[in-house]
Amino acid sequence: MSNPAPALSKVLGSPLGRHARPGGLWFQPAPWAFLALTASWLIVMVRQIPCQQTSNQYLPWMCYSDIPVLYYWRGLKDGQIPFLQTDLEYPVLTGAFMELCRRFVLMLGGQSRPGLSDAEVAHSASLFFGVNAVLLFVLMGVLIWAHLKMSRPWDAMFIAISPAIWTAGLINWDALVLALTALGLLAWSRKRPAWAGIWIGLGVAAKLYPALLLIPLTVLCVRTNRIKPLLLTYAGAAGSWLAVNLPVYLLAPEGWLNFWKFNVERGGDLGSIWYVLSLMDIEIESASRLEAALLVVGTVVICALLLLLPRRPRLAQGVFLMVALFLLVNKVYSPQYVLWLLPLLVLARPRWVDWIGFTIGETVYFAAIWGHLDNALANGAGQDRLYWMAVFLRITVQLWLCVRVVQDMIDPKRDIVRAGGLDDPDGGVLDGAPDAAWLSRFIRTPAPS
Repeated sequence: MSNPAPALSKVLGSPLGRHARPGGLWFQPAPWAFLALTASWLIVMVRQIPCQQTSNQYLPWMCYSDIPVLYYWRGLKDGQIPFLQTDLEYPVLTGAFMELCRRFVLMLGGQSRPGLSDAEVAHSASLFFGVNAVLLFVLMGVLIWAHLKMSRPWDAMFIAISPAIWTAGLINWDALVLALTALGLLAWSRKRPAWAGIWIGLGVAAKLYPALLLIPLTVLCVRTNRIKPLLLTYAGAAGSWLAVNLPVYLLAPEGWLNFWKFNVERGGDLGSIWYVLSLMDIEIESASRLEAALLVVGTVVICALLLLLPRRPRLAQGVFLMVALFLLVNKVYSPQYVLWLLPLLVLARPRWVDWIGFTIGETVYFAAIWGHLDNALANGAGQDRLYWMAVFLRITVQLWLCVRVVQDMIDPKRDIVRAGGLDDPDGGVLDGAPDAAWLSRFIRTPAPS
């Protein structure tokens, strides 16, 4: 999105006069982006009201959230500390965030200990959800702020107005990893590789997928011989990840390992191609091995494109492709995963047609998964064909978006971010960097135009 001031002046009247201030508050992206985010968050909060009043969280309201559910199921209501006293299927930093919110509940007059009445637990669970909602909104604000500080600040509106926030914003604690990942990308764009690594390492400590950012980053840095910034990024990532994880591992190794065991041992689950194939009575032997093989092959293809295309692709394009690949072959696709892809799509291909297609595919899937869980989509034979179709639609849209990004990589003239002769404006030390001399033995690389 570009600055709308010139276009608005043509629509609403004559050109701006010499005393006008086109850079004033009304023509800055930040106020509008934060206002739009606030409106989106109010929508998701209103959507949660029925789930505070009834146990029917799937249909018709589609307002399920892990936040109050896991408050009951993971011992938080009894005052148990994640990892140290109760197992958790999340990385350490997410568990720490949950514990922080529980402590806030105590400060607000709630209670979390064994022996409480149902009414006392329900009151504390409501407080827990409210505290999480406020803090997650702040983290979403950090995400928007980071995108406002990048080269195309108006594109932050793609995120702020997205129905993905309305539907999935409060399903889980994903706003934490979104904020950390955005800070990592912003730090890299500002040529602060150590800080980029620190934020990425913290992101990995909250959810695993930010580790995928290091793959395209590594390939592009090798391509441009930017080894020192790359090593600083790795050092920062390793340092911050260890700083968060090592104390928990030393205090409760079994609790720390539970997350890893859970993800290794789980089979094909909701939203994945493997799950749908099992519903269709198509059994895939060694699905985990096939998933790993597809991930490896896909990663090799993406790395080859990043390394060998005549014009070096942008970092955001490689990051989007890696995360999309992971989600396409993963053993589960929870409805909140839409939030992982949304900011990366905006950086890789900020076009309305892609945003609309992505929104349609993900929204259809969001509605279908609750109908599936509520057994409302099954036909006479007990098969949820509408659910299958929704999953295949979502996968098709994501593959279509990947193709569009690859087309931009192959033909940079299609890339709207590179319009006006730009190279990789959010690429940090990669922006305008020439390819390493050794690469000329394999490809002929044109200078950035």
